[in-house]
Amino acid sequence: MYQRFFGLRESPFNVNPDPRYLFMTRQIQEALAGLTYGIQNRKGFIMLTGEVGTGKTTLLNRLLGWLRGQRVATAYIFNSRLEVNHLFDFIMSDFDIPYESQEKSHVLLRLNQWLLERYRAGETAVLIIDEAQNLSNEVLEEIRLLTNLETATEKLLQIVLTGQPELEEKLRQPQLRQVRQRITISCRTAPLSLDETFGYIGERLRIAGANGEPVFSKEAIQMVHLYSRGIPRVVNLLCEHSMINAYVDSLRPVPAHLVEEVAREFKLDEIAPVAGGALSSGQQTANTQVLLDNVNEMLGRLRHINATPSRERKS
Repeated sequence: MYQRFFGLRESPFNVNPDPRYLFMTRQIQEALAGLTYGIQNRKGFIMLTGEVGTGKTTLLNRLLGWLRGQRVATAYIFNSRLEVNHLFDFIMSDFDIPYESQEKSHVLLRLNQWLLERYRAGETAVLIIDEAQNLSNEVLEEIRLLTNLETATEKLLQIVLTGQPELEEKLRQPQLRQVRQRITISCRTAPLSLDETFGYIGERLRIAGANGEPVFSKEAIQMVHLYSRGIPRVVNLLCEHSMINAYVDSLRPVPAHLVEEVAREFKLDEIAPVAGGALSSGQQTANTQVLLDNVNEMLGRLRHINATPSRERKS
C-alpha cells in the first residue's frame, strides 16, 4: 500500500521481531557480545533484562540465528508459566532427546548423558528461557540445579534467562540468592536516545529499500521519540501509522503533525512527556520511576488497541 509511495520494498516498521532489523546501539552491541562470549566460553548462567518493547526478542532471534549457524543445539522456552515437570518436558523435547521414564532423576541422568556426549564431540547446548520474570521460585531453583551438570572445568549446559526488570527484582529475594550468585554475565537492553531514534528509523528504512530521499521530517522523528519514550516497539507503531496517514494525504516527507495525530489516536498524548534539561540525581531517579510507570501504562493500552490504521478507525 504505502510502501510504493515511499519507494520501499517492504514494510520497515512491522512489530515482528525480525533479526534483520536489529539496530546495533551500544547497549545492544554489548548485550550481544556478552551473550555470545558467555556461550562460547561456557560461563553457564547468563541473564538478559530490559523494559517491555526494547528489543529483547529481536536480539534473541539474532542470537538464535548465530547459534544455528554454529550448529549449536538450542532449546527455547517462551511459556514461562510452567511447573517443574513441564520444564523438563520442554527441555527434552526441544533438544530432541529421547527418554522413557518420566521420573525426574531418570530424566536428569539422560540429559546429563546427552550433554556429556555433546561435550566430548566439542559441541555446545544452550537453553534460552524467555519472560523469565514469570517463573516460580521452585522452577528457578530447578534451573539453578541444572548448572550443576558440569565437568571439573566447564559447564555442560549454557542457560540464558531473559526477562523484564522484574526478573532482577525477583532474584534479589533472599531465598533466590543461590540463583543470583550463579549468574556470571548480566546484559541489558534500554530505550533509544534521540540520536539513536534517528539512527533506528533511518536504518530500518534503508533495510526496507529507501533510496535516500527523506521519508520523515526531522521534526516528525523528534515527535516520534517524544511520544515513544525511545521504546522501539512504540517507535514502530508511530512510524507505521504515520506513514499510512501520510500516504492517504499524499504527504512526503511525513510531517510532525501526523505523528502527533497518531499519538493522540493511541492516547499517547495523555501520558505527560518527561521534561528535558539538566536534572539532579534525585530528580533523575524520581523521573525514571515515573517514566517506567508511564511506559507500562502506555504499553498496556497498546496491547488492547486494534492495530488498524488510525484513519480507518475514525471513519
